[in-house]
Amino acid sequence: MPRMLDVSDDVRAEIGDAEADRLLAGEDAPGSYDCTSCRTPGNSEQERTSTVLFVGEETAVLAFAHATCIPSQVVPVAEEQLRGAVRSITGSDAAPAPAAPAAPIPTSDRQATLGITCGLVLIKEELHPALVVEPNGPIARPGSTSLDDDFLPLLLEHGFTPVRDVNEHPAPIEGWSALLAMGKLHAVLQAGTNGTQSAWWQAHQPLAVSDGWRAAANKEQTVLMYAAPSGTIGHQPREDLMRQALEQAAAKGLLVAAAMPLAGT
Repeated sequence: MPRMLDVSDDVRAEIGDAEADRLLAGEDAPGSYDCTSCRTPGNSEQERTSTVLFVGEETAVLAFAHATCIPSQVVPVAEEQLRGAVRSITGSDAAPAPAAPAAPIPTSDRQATLGITCGLVLIKEELHPALVVEPNGPIARPGSTSLDDDFLPLLLEHGFTPVRDVNEHPAPIEGWSALLAMGKLHAVLQAGTNGTQSAWWQAHQPLAVSDGWRAAANKEQTVLMYAAPSGTIGHQPREDLMRQALEQAAAKGLLVAAAMPLAGT
């Protein structure tokens, strides 16, 4: 039975005309599916459905989403991230992601471990999806023997800006993005060489986000990232406490932020 599928030119170019035609004819496309964006059921026989192709170095995964959630598109994903996304489909990685090493900003004697908390931040009566990043210890520049914490200076050099008032929307940053795949957070990407991106933070296991966070991210296609030195924010169990900690950090001049596009779904 023919499917109500949207197959973008980019997806068609990756999978080939023959496979695209088989999908549209219903030969290789499932009737029912779980939307890769909102994770709720969909049916390609009854509603417009987007084909979403996740492409790694060696692996490609074709997924489906409500056309009202996201358009048909190709999403480049690092091979390890894609394998993690595949594992998330099988349910083998349901546990929240632990903090992962952030290789571009090492400490003086070991790689820094960054903790990331996902939450919604209210700015001018509108909720915005946010990531709050805090390392587990002081950050030093590569080769430095100083005991100073260079975490915020390094981020300022990357294009982040100081936060004076949490009620103000952070300025956008060039070349960075938050990678959401299969409805989970996989990485924060930073600008690399020759127009490429590299992982600034990468989850060992994809990090589950709330339905409200994912819905806000998909709606805005933008994620706010706040960062503070070790011991400033702490792990806050509620968003109101996280907001209070952000405001206290801003008042002390210990908070930087940036707005970055959402990559993936």
